[in-house]
Amino acid sequence: MATYTVTNKYLIDDFAVLQLLTPSEIAVGQSITVAGVDATFNGTYTVRALPQYLYIGVDTEGDLLYDYQIPIADQVLYARVADDVERTAATGTVTYAPVCTWVIASDVMTYLGITIANPSDDYTLLTQSVSAGNQFCYRRRQESGYIDSLTTSPGGDATLGTLMYCAALWRSRGSIENTYATFDGMGTATQQSLTPIVKQLLGIPRPAVA
Repeated sequence: MATYTVTNKYLIDDFAVLQLLTPSEIAVGQSITVAGVDATFNGTYTVRALPQYLYIGVDTEGDLLYDYQIPIADQVLYARVADDVERTAATGTVTYAPVCTWVIASDVMTYLGITIANPSDDYTLLTQSVSAGNQFCYRRRQESGYIDSLTTSPGGDATLGTLMYCAALWRSRGSIENTYATFDGMGTATQQSLTPIVKQLLGIPRPAVA
């Protein structure tokens, strides 16, 4: 979860825009929660655009219009039916808390070919590994320019890559530095959670899409 400080607000033609103090990882189509601004802007909304210029309204076809002579960084735009509000300084916060659920614990157990009793310490670690793996894989794809659903995997390749990463996190329990836990005096195998094949399946890294 990340919380960003609001510095300015305005609303034109039933679209609200907030400027943030710092750059964010917010993505178009994702949910944000606005608090502490005022009753007009506060609430939970779906991000419609991340304008880099002054928003000036919509045209007759409903397309968003911008003044490209006035760049304004770090803005978020969302639909909000209300009276227009001139651009002015503001306070408040925007909270972005994406929760990815591409794979679940039972998927990882099937991949591992084992059954883990619930409740147990191993199952607790499994749920932590699944949560961390989902979030990590979603974030890495987002950083590479993909726009994905949080609830539905973008494809079988991404699903398998996420499964492999979650399983590697669970298998590394009790290990030290870059090796799996072992009691074998013959040595240990190198642990690589983010293997080249996982990167290939997830489609990362790649140049960010403009």
